[in-house]
Amino acid sequence: MSNSTMNPKVDEFIGKSNKWKKEYEQLRSIVLDCGLTEEFKWMHPCYTLENKNILLIHGFKEYCAVLFHKGALLKDTQGILIQQTENVQAARQIRFTNMEEIIEMDAILKKYIKEAIEVEQAGLEVNLKKHTEFIIPDELQHKFEEIGDLKSAFEALTPGRQRAYILYFSEAKQSKTRTARVEKYTKKILDGKGLKD
Repeated sequence: MSNSTMNPKVDEFIGKSNKWKKEYEQLRSIVLDCGLTEEFKWMHPCYTLENKNILLIHGFKEYCAVLFHKGALLKDTQGILIQQTENVQAARQIRFTNMEEIIEMDAILKKYIKEAIEVEQAGLEVNLKKHTEFIIPDELQHKFEEIGDLKSAFEALTPGRQRAYILYFSEAKQSKTRTARVEKYTKKILDGKGLKD
């Protein structure tokens, strides 16, 4: 692993990690062996090819993972790719809970990385569900009718922000919870802000 390919922000990220430090270092070494450019995006080590995101390394309480940005397009011959939640459309993870798993999967991981690079070089794209394909919950629809400007403010949001709101409102099982969520975020929508802004 040559130092010229190592990003100092990633050094800092790994250095500050309380959990998964050794695992991050091992994953980093494997990924850099595959010839990707190391960057630091979204507060995580991100690996690119000609400025296109291929994968990132991240960690959670129970596991650390390699996340392939277009993982849905990989063949997954080993059956190891995980879709984080049902709403994640393109990305897929390979999860690890210890160093031994990473070492054992070195060759398999490199195969998946190679395939992810080939997917990017071929210009393949994941067919994402358009935000218009998501069903607007009745509670939001009623609010649109109640406040005239709300619908146009909602439609002016980016597709990703619209989708985030629709998914957040819809995931509540009870109508009163959906109504409360719509009420809570009405002002943010009118202000042109997303759920997390």
